[in-house]
Amino acid sequence: MKIEVRADGLHISGYVNVTGKLSRPVVTPRGKVLETIEERAFDEAIRKSGDVTVQLDHDAGHVYARTSDNSLALREDAIGLHADVLITDKTIIEIARKGKLRGWSFGMYNVGDEMESRADGELPIRHIKSLMLDHISLIKDKVPCYAATSVEYRADEAVDIEQRALDIAPELHISYENKTDYTGYEERIRKL
Repeated sequence: MKIEVRADGLHISGYVNVTGKLSRPVVTPRGKVLETIEERAFDEAIRKSGDVTVQLDHDAGHVYARTSDNSLALREDAIGLHADVLITDKTIIEIARKGKLRGWSFGMYNVGDEMESRADGELPIRHIKSLMLDHISLIKDKVPCYAATSVEYRADEAVDIEQRALDIAPELHISYENKTDYTGYEERIRKL
């Protein structure tokens, strides 16, 4: 995760999830498993999911960026799900300046998967072939990778939102594009 504080807001970019890699043990609707998001699953989800929002610590009560207004751009490449975000909320900018953003997470639903059994009591592997993205979340408080499943309600219907986290230390860069023009002062100093 790369974090830059600029004059126009907080720019964050990086990989939300790496495809093809096994998670740590996670409890899912299929039980306790290791899981992997298959290549192209995010690409399809981006096309089908509609407006994906950015939250902080999976708090749906506050949206800080979204794909519908281009403050969030998502793409899947050869590595995984990449996000570019512009946030103008002063609270989130201050949290970033203090170095308190710890990584990414995401929420998914309508998951299409395939289970792989393993021998000798090892956890099965859940291969996620397709999904719908609910949201991308910035993580301030430590959330273990692939740690939780929660239920949210939409249109009076329960939808299982599985939240996934990737615990990567962010890089913080603070830059200011609007630099002060000192030419007037410099000319007066030269005249003295």
